Amino acid sequence: MSSRPGSSSPSTPADPFALPARWLYPLLFLVALAAYWPALGGGVLWDDLGHLTRQDLRSFDGLGRIWFEIGATQQYYPLLHSAFWLEHRLWGDATLGYHLTNVFQHALVACLFAALLRRLAVPGAALAALLFALHPVGVESVAWISEQKNTLSAIFYLAAALAYLQWHGRPARESMLGVARGPDPARSPTETPAPPRSAPPLAWERGRPRPLFGYFFATFLFLCALLTKTVTATLPAALLVIFWWRRGKLGWRHDVVPLLPWFGLSIAGGALTAHFERTLIGAQGAAFDLGWIERGLLAGRVVWFYLGKLLWPAELSFIYPRWHVDATAWWQWLFPLATLAVLAVLWRIAHSGSQPSTLNSQLSAPALRRLGEGGRRAPLAAALLFGGTLFPVLGFFNVYPFVFSYVADHFQYLAALAVFALVAAAIAHAAVRWTRPAALSSAGVILLVLGALTWSQAAIYRDGFRLYRDTLAKNPDCWMAHNNLAMLLTESGRPAEAIPHLEQALRIRPDYPQAMSNLGDDLIRLGRSREAIPHLERALALQPDYVQAHNNLGTALLTLDRAAEAIAHFERAVQLDPRYTMAHYNLGLALAQTDRVREAIPHFERVVTLQPTHAHAELSLAYALASTDRFSESIRHFERALELEPDSVEAHQTYARMLARHGQLDQALPHFRAVVELMPQSGAAHRDLGFALRQLGRSDEAMPHFLEAQRLGER
Repeated sequence: MSSRPGSSSPSTPADPFALPARWLYPLLFLVALAAYWPALGGGVLWDDLGHLTRQDLRSFDGLGRIWFEIGATQQYYPLLHSAFWLEHRLWGDATLGYHLTNVFQHALVACLFAALLRRLAVPGAALAALLFALHPVGVESVAWISEQKNTLSAIFYLAAALAYLQWHGRPARESMLGVARGPDPARSPTETPAPPRSAPPLAWERGRPRPLFGYFFATFLFLCALLTKTVTATLPAALLVIFWWRRGKLGWRHDVVPLLPWFGLSIAGGALTAHFERTLIGAQGAAFDLGWIERGLLAGRVVWFYLGKLLWPAELSFIYPRWHVDATAWWQWLFPLATLAVLAVLWRIAHSGSQPSTLNSQLSAPALRRLGEGGRRAPLAAALLFGGTLFPVLGFFNVYPFVFSYVADHFQYLAALAVFALVAAAIAHAAVRWTRPAALSSAGVILLVLGALTWSQAAIYRDGFRLYRDTLAKNPDCWMAHNNLAMLLTESGRPAEAIPHLEQALRIRPDYPQAMSNLGDDLIRLGRSREAIPHLERALALQPDYVQAHNNLGTALLTLDRAAEAIAHFERAVQLDPRYTMAHYNLGLALAQTDRVREAIPHFERVVTLQPTHAHAELSLAYALASTDRFSESIRHFERALELEPDSVEAHQTYARMLARHGQLDQALPHFRAVVELMPQSGAAHRDLGFALRQLGRSDEAMPHFLEAQRLGER
């Protein structure tokens, strides 16, 4: 019996989860928004500030630097940072816009995933897309602003795959797993299914030329994916797996050759990223000192870990415990051996239709007919897609997060697609024996559970306090979480609470210079600079080019009136990082303290250029200019400081005194009054206002302030 394109095959029952695109795509956006609602009010986390566009990159010149200056951004992903650049122009630093964008992108990925599965005639496409949209493993990629690189790169990845398949040839008319996309009313319910037919011929198999525009468009989308995140470099290999799954063979000329340029782009992008991971980000040293045997053991374990989290998403954590890889531990060999054994079994199943085997005899003839050749190849294809997409993060290459853990939920964002496709197809294949209400209600329960888990997990990502406390509850030895939680406590004005976390981080990892530097900083804030110095010196002994440690040690020395020693550390800090505003500011203060005010001015100017909202730098620059006979230049900086902090007593007082010194008492008077209003119990404030009023010939108004100053003990 013949069938029209797009209709169901007479050999296959309908997909019980099929939904028209006009219903499915809006549904995916709605469920994604609902599941991730708790994350929308979240703030910035961990390295988000390293991804959000810096002040010096927010201009059009900065956009050029994003593309053409290596090191201008945290990682060389220029398309990602261009997207962040555009987002900043739209909503600035408001995190709601970034979170909404990430949820929208995640939903769009789910839509493209469904479209791809529909094009490949995979049953359960709608269910697979909903599983992806609602699975809690995706939370780390969607609720964390930095991981827009996952969602955005996945959009280009899937769009490139769809465009390439459109160019390469049309999809199979019937399902590769023996489940059609729609019912066939012409077939009797009791009719014995016929074996599924092979896929229809592709464009090149029908002798039709393939237009180059489609190829170049697909290549452009793939390049966009690479420029967003190079984990997408696995796409050409994934396409070859898909071609093999559909037809059971690969053609050199028509399948492999067109993808050779893509493989070239993948190798170049991967090599560049690996180089930057080592040289710019720091993925080298003792933490990455693994031999090839250990890396193989690690890869086997990583695969099973990720599969386990997809099938049973319990105890998800921002940072998982870091495993100790030991080739002498026999049980660690079980993971790679089990991986190879499963691949061998799947290989036998994939080839069970063409060669008689013991495995064939264990499968019933009806089961084999229902699966068809494509169906028998599907489990192996899914396994290859899953493992192949994970390949960049299996441990064979140095990836900086391996310092903390060898696994992370966001590493399997793309790879999970293969598992969801296989699981959904298997459920759809099994559900054809059920009534449609039973199939839909069963799937609905699964999706509701996943959605609830995602809601709960997304709430953890609302702020760093929740995130790191949850991490420590699940992974108490996570020294990074102790350190980062301490930093948040310090930023919120609670350095005393931060110190125990830093001490615990150092007990877990004694050679942790960041914790040493942060501990020194907290001790300085508590007025214990002498105690801070040994910790900071130890941090610099371990990491001589540690910028923050130089700055903190300089600060400790400066508070102990050892300005000359402090200056040397501040100078080293700005030499190592010319954009480090805190070191420039502190260097300016130290130079001014040692009567080198003219030398301090360029450093204050550097701060206000890099960080125009730094009120203290504006005030320090204004004072330095006024002190070096450049009062007219200082005025705009005094006014800018007050614009940034209108209630700054120091700014009002310093500006007023400088104006008075230069004979501008009328302009100084409002600022003297502001100081009195802000500090009514300050005798000095009343005294200064009294002198200003008297010099303006307003002695009657001045007298009450002199009396108040005298009452407060100021003469």
